[in-house]
Amino acid sequence: MSASPRLKIGLSACFQHADPARSLFTNKTLQYVEQSIAHWLMSAGAMVVMVPCPTGETARGDVTLAHYADWLDGVVMHGGADVWPGNYGEEPLREEWVGDRVRDLYDLAVVKAFAEVRKPIFGVCRGLQLINVAFGGALYQDIEFQHPGAQQHRNATTYDQHFHDIHIVPGSRLAQLYPDSPRARVNSIHHQGIKRVAPDFEVEALSEPDGVPEAIRLKPAPGRGYIAATQWHPEFHKVGSDTLDDTAILEDFLAACAKAKAQAPMEHRVSPLRDRATRLLQRALRKDRQKAGE
Repeated sequence: MSASPRLKIGLSACFQHADPARSLFTNKTLQYVEQSIAHWLMSAGAMVVMVPCPTGETARGDVTLAHYADWLDGVVMHGGADVWPGNYGEEPLREEWVGDRVRDLYDLAVVKAFAEVRKPIFGVCRGLQLINVAFGGALYQDIEFQHPGAQQHRNATTYDQHFHDIHIVPGSRLAQLYPDSPRARVNSIHHQGIKRVAPDFEVEALSEPDGVPEAIRLKPAPGRGYIAATQWHPEFHKVGSDTLDDTAILEDFLAACAKAKAQAPMEHRVSPLRDRATRLLQRALRKDRQKAGE
């Protein structure tokens, strides 16, 4: 792929919050990406740009998430920490399931900013859960605790070498991408999962035998963009292994990005409406800081 037509794909940030006990970057907030997912996107020739959170104690300037959404051709929502149950109207059942509320606010604002300009969004693991919550769905705070008969979906020891089977829903876009694989094997590195699917989304794959949603997609309709997600990490697939080949998923997402790019105006102007996502994030973070200081 030549330099000029390369797609510019955003990658949401992971967070390490300020920690006075940390010897490196003591008491500084770190934002970073996991190497394999960046390399996954780059493997198809895309340019990958981390989308940093524009708010926080060190914030300067006027760059917003809406500017990134206008400039980039699509975004991938990273895996990582639990989603705070308060985002879907529940209290945490255990302290360790509280999640990262600051990252949630950032991720929700990223999804909103890209959805408003109908740029393609793809979610991985936490990204699937976050997208589901962003559009009105709910999660199991812990699958094994709340889903009777559930299999183990996360093993801390084996980590990315923990697998299970999935059933791909006939007639779905995912089934079209894998016409010869009605069932497949995928990695499984999560303990939370979809309990209630967001309105206007359809389930494209279910874990076997317990039926936990493993892939979702926004139903096509006029005025809607491309939004899809998998509970497994397609970027962890190794060539020659018996897990589902990631190629078709990646190509489908990037094709949607190329289509959106071709249809977009040559120049974008960030409107106050599109800027609303960042303003909401700033306001929420200010409230959290005020509460912390009480």
